Amino acid sequence: MLPLEGILVLEFCQFMAGPSAGLKLADLGARVIKIERPIHGEGGRQIAIKNLFVDNSSLVFHTVNRNKESYAANLKDPEDLENVKKLIAQADVMTHNFRPGVMEKIGLDYTTVKAINPALIYASVTGYGTEGPWVKKPGQDLLAQSVSGLTYLTGDRNDTPTAMGLAVADIYCGTHLTQGILAGLVRRNKTGKGALIEVSLLESMLDFQFEVITTYLNEPKALPERTKEGNAHAYLSAPYGVYPTADGHIVLAMGSLIKLGEVLECEQLLQYQDPDLWFENRDEIMLILKHFFASHSSEHWIKKMEAEDIWCAEVLDYKNLLEHEGYKVLSFDQVVTLTNGEKVHTTRSPIQINDQKLFSKTAAPRVGEHTEQISKEFNLM
Repeated sequence: MLPLEGILVLEFCQFMAGPSAGLKLADLGARVIKIERPIHGEGGRQIAIKNLFVDNSSLVFHTVNRNKESYAANLKDPEDLENVKKLIAQADVMTHNFRPGVMEKIGLDYTTVKAINPALIYASVTGYGTEGPWVKKPGQDLLAQSVSGLTYLTGDRNDTPTAMGLAVADIYCGTHLTQGILAGLVRRNKTGKGALIEVSLLESMLDFQFEVITTYLNEPKALPERTKEGNAHAYLSAPYGVYPTADGHIVLAMGSLIKLGEVLECEQLLQYQDPDLWFENRDEIMLILKHFFASHSSEHWIKKMEAEDIWCAEVLDYKNLLEHEGYKVLSFDQVVTLTNGEKVHTTRSPIQINDQKLFSKTAAPRVGEHTEQISKEFNLM
């Protein structure tokens, strides 16, 4: 039995942040019902990566909404809204990621919903919180990355601001939403009371950077400066970084530069005996290593350094990663079968419980696929 079996979640969410939290809850055993507008469904059904669509919805939608049900309702229609309120009265959790003020207009704000179901965990995602000059700004991943300062940490010194190559704000915020919901459920189990859980893309991005923001706040307020080449962390000393080899790239984490010089038999590194110099002179140290590593393959260097417990790794692309035994042993991918019979390859939950990996092979639903069934089950008709 999965930990959240018996927990009913109503998901009034679209795109990525909110639905990714619903996916995590579903993987842990919760029953997640998406409340979607009739015919077109939630907006994320039409947001595609590489313009990939399956069964009339984007592949991204199928990725983040597997193992859920769909109930179609027009929240502007009084009858549909009343039925939704009947569902809310029987639910454990309700999530939404509408802009501030939207749920108030609909009549599903926390104050109203709390009167319907005092034990409900009401969880919302916004872009930038519920007050301030950015309240009406679109809560979109790239925008949140950019205003948070994150884009000045990625890339090398002379690069323009560089965003991370995935929806990190959405995914990280979805994880925070999940944490808040689980905390609310634990509290309810102790007190019988529900809770209002609020997260935002911006605050998740600030938390994502708590290490470097704390450094900036405490040690004179100089902006983080990326290394000239091979940057991997604006505040860490050499040899921390990315280096080209004869056939690819490798990375080095923190460690003794002197030991590294001895293992590699690189005499130039041994001149930096004072650890303070490893940060002050990191550009020149990293340039030395760049030229040094170019003489042999990644495999050559990794084998040599791992034998001496130096923290290093090869930089892999998806093809090399998915073909590597280190990935295969995880059994991390799974196949879900869609309503129309098509199959989608995707990933499983990263959580294991009692040595059991969590696979959920139920595909994402079509719009309103479960409306009639849910209406009968919860006496909404």
